[in-house]
Amino acid sequence: MRENPSTSWLTDLNTFKVNRLPAHSDHFYYTTMEEARSGAPMSMRHSLNGTWKFSYSVNTDNRPADFYKPEFNCGGWGSITVPGHIQLQGYGQPQYVNTMYPWDGEASIRPPELPQDKNPVGCYVKYFNIPAGFEEGPLFISFQGVESAFYVWLNGQFVGYSEDSFTPADFELTPYLKEGENKLAVEVYQRSTGSWLEDQDFWRFSGIFRDVYLYTVPELHIFDADLRAELDASFKKGTLSAALTLLCPTEGRVHAELVDAAGTLIGSADARIDGDKAVLSIDVEEPSLWSAEKPYLYQVFFKVYNREGKLFEVVPQKVGFRRFELANKIMQLNGERIVFKGVNRHEWNYRTGRTVTKDDMLWDIKTLKRNNINAVRTSHYPNQSYWYELCDEYGIYVIDEMNLETHGSWQKMGAVEPSWNIPGNKAEWQDIVLDRAISMYERDKNHPSILIWSCGNESYAGEVILKASQYFKSKDSSRLVHYEGVFHAREYDETSDMESRMYAKPADIEEYLNDNPQKPYISCEYMHAMGNSVGGMYKYTELENKYPMYQGGFIWDFIDQSLVKKDRYGNEFLAYGGDFDDRPTDYGFCTNGIVYATREESPKIQEVKFLYQDFKLFPEKRGTRIKNKSLFSDGKEYFLEVCVFREGVELNRKQFDVSIAPQGEAFIEHQLPEEVSAGEYVIQASLKLKGRTLWAEAGHETAFGQHIFRVANAEPVAVQGELRVVKGDVNIGVHGSDFSILFSKQAGTLVSLNYAGREMISFPPFPLFWRATTDNDRGFGQSYHSGPWLAASLARRHTVVDLVEEKDRVKVAFSYKFSINQEIEVQTVYTVYADGSVGVKHSYKGAAGLPQMPLFGLSFKVPADYDQLKWYAMGPDENYSDRAKGARLCIFENTVQENVSAYLKPQESGNRTGVRWVEVTNKIGRGIKITSVSEPLDCNFSPYTAFELENAQHHYELPDVHYTVITVAGKQMGVGGDDSWGAPVHDEHLIDANENLEFEFKIQRV
Repeated sequence: MRENPSTSWLTDLNTFKVNRLPAHSDHFYYTTMEEARSGAPMSMRHSLNGTWKFSYSVNTDNRPADFYKPEFNCGGWGSITVPGHIQLQGYGQPQYVNTMYPWDGEASIRPPELPQDKNPVGCYVKYFNIPAGFEEGPLFISFQGVESAFYVWLNGQFVGYSEDSFTPADFELTPYLKEGENKLAVEVYQRSTGSWLEDQDFWRFSGIFRDVYLYTVPELHIFDADLRAELDASFKKGTLSAALTLLCPTEGRVHAELVDAAGTLIGSADARIDGDKAVLSIDVEEPSLWSAEKPYLYQVFFKVYNREGKLFEVVPQKVGFRRFELANKIMQLNGERIVFKGVNRHEWNYRTGRTVTKDDMLWDIKTLKRNNINAVRTSHYPNQSYWYELCDEYGIYVIDEMNLETHGSWQKMGAVEPSWNIPGNKAEWQDIVLDRAISMYERDKNHPSILIWSCGNESYAGEVILKASQYFKSKDSSRLVHYEGVFHAREYDETSDMESRMYAKPADIEEYLNDNPQKPYISCEYMHAMGNSVGGMYKYTELENKYPMYQGGFIWDFIDQSLVKKDRYGNEFLAYGGDFDDRPTDYGFCTNGIVYATREESPKIQEVKFLYQDFKLFPEKRGTRIKNKSLFSDGKEYFLEVCVFREGVELNRKQFDVSIAPQGEAFIEHQLPEEVSAGEYVIQASLKLKGRTLWAEAGHETAFGQHIFRVANAEPVAVQGELRVVKGDVNIGVHGSDFSILFSKQAGTLVSLNYAGREMISFPPFPLFWRATTDNDRGFGQSYHSGPWLAASLARRHTVVDLVEEKDRVKVAFSYKFSINQEIEVQTVYTVYADGSVGVKHSYKGAAGLPQMPLFGLSFKVPADYDQLKWYAMGPDENYSDRAKGARLCIFENTVQENVSAYLKPQESGNRTGVRWVEVTNKIGRGIKITSVSEPLDCNFSPYTAFELENAQHHYELPDVHYTVITVAGKQMGVGGDDSWGAPVHDEHLIDANENLEFEFKIQRV
């Protein structure tokens, strides 16, 4: 036992744990079989969560150094909730930084030094009495997560010290207990040696942010259980082996019983006991195997008896038989090539930060499963134990990542500069780093969902991390080891069993896979989902079928890391870095999720769900071809539903049973009637759940595909009626039955569209070449590269007005010139028909040497009362040319306000591709309809112009809504997503301003 705690430990590489118990498995234990079977809360665990007395100090010198002493009166202190972050409870401030260390520019230090004047300290006090039933046994305390270093006292006596924010720290309290009330004191430092190892891309907090509890143990107790549920090479014979570490060993007996999911006993064994160690094994013939598709779990009960045969303890532990290995340079699960359809996931709640609840985790796991995501990387630290239990039960493959990131020590503003990188080859960092590997491994080793151990994230490479990898391999032959950083230092290639890269472009991945690769490939981070993103994801998923050694990737990331805050008027909004006056900061770079911080799915997830489908559906007139890409499922848990639509209206719906061998194909006939009327048809095929599951209700759609075809239309009937043209000095008026349309020769555009006394034009249509820049656009420098088109959108000169009167129509054409290039010309031709409809033909004549154009469209405003939308287009969620695989052609409805996606920074959102028609009406159904004439359109309806969105940093900065802004485009560039700091949109999803462009649509009254 070490005494005399010292603040010097905070910068001592050799002192990162004092009196801390050895890391051990996270199993539960009970005193009876009835309790163990029920899974009830442990009677030998007593939570200390709740309100604690609390004092906050900005640095070490200002803390109440004697607060832990029994005589110190902390009655006048404030309070704090445990678990929770200090900075989210009224003390200090949150700070978001990505790669740089949070003190960069404020303290000129090198590891393991710490800023002297900025190391906030939280002093916690909790009074407790020994819980009933705990009096006889030893008493321990467990801190499941404390950031980043802490000291513990009980009744004035020093108990222990620990670093590593994300793994448990347990201490024995027995020697320090007294009768009656006990004073527990905990001193938490935001910064320590460990802070140099915790430079993750996340908000910087401190405090006791995970559960704290007291626990006792029986006289005979299993302290640690190391279980292996292994398969032989035939996958037909399983062996469950257990190595147990006993606490307070005496002569006794350990008996194990293995039951299946139905509770039927399938095997048992008595352990061989040698001192404090016990080992046993149980053979299982043809076990049901665990996979994400079929997460079958057995349960083993370890019963601990004393020499007289009295039952002292029952330890239940779920186990899954599976075999994960590298065979012929390919990762295989139970003999089949695996493809990770993954995401990176931070633990996050927009009100409580990394203090997440079981309900948060349940929402997350169900959302993963409902959207075909089969894998998670715990970026970049071990998660709460409950998360792994859920992954075991629901079926999610896990890369379990140790708490290590030293990004700011070797990469500065994107440049690799490892001159003072840690841990590198610095032997003095070996023990503190290896301790983090040991702590993660020992706690998590029994979870079948964990397939890969990860040695941390973005810490360059070297001997220290290599030895962490060697540790994992020495302890566990049933899993592989991952580490991406060897990409920067190939002499340490053996650290990782797989080639793992971040944000490599599809072409770079193919280059690797075509160059005699020696390791399988995964993208541990790809598709940087910042703001309006995830464009071009299909280019990655297409590699799955082309290269066996391409084995998937993990999107960055799952949930936006934004925090609730109040504006100056007391209204809540979601904030990002810098909004708390935190400096230095990396601002909005924390908002990269495919779900919003509020745990609502963002439009991006529509694409992810489709591209991650295990079943690929290809409907046609005769039937639907289904490719089953799953490894173990035959699809019998689903039914096939086939719907036929004409012009968006459902004509027919049928259901079929399916059975397709894993990795096989099937064709299910559902022939359409021979005689069909003219129009556009869509055959949509869906796979839906027959019954309810843990993660979705019956009828949930897990996969879909569609086939679009057209039966030729008859020639349209000419519109009959008379038009009256008034040629004014300034305006050209075209009048008909109950409508009046004005064109201004002075303004150079259509200025009035009046139907039955209702004026529809609040601001006239003009050419638009600009969209509100997305986060990816900003990262690429779109304003720099394409800025002239912003100017062209704000100012133009009309040069020609032409009027042509025909028998049944009137044409008014406007031509425009632009200062950015005298050779380009845009013409908008309006054709007014006798029924009041207006045809619009918008054309562009390109010129050489022009920068890439973000959008080619026409934009105008109508009154804000017209805010009800009904679409026949690709949907239902927003989509773009490079993010439309998951969209389907359908009729759907929303409102203009709903069309603005909740990306943290206002930006382009709400677009739909493939627009056949869209109606914008008021609440009584009056308004206009926009219909494509030749090719489908891109359309967007927003309460804000592109320029209003461009100039707002938060949604609350946007103006009050006065208009509905309509943008009709022949084409808009894609949104991209390879990364958010320089990657361009792929060429095929750009607009070449050197070419001629044209589109047509019609406006008519509703």
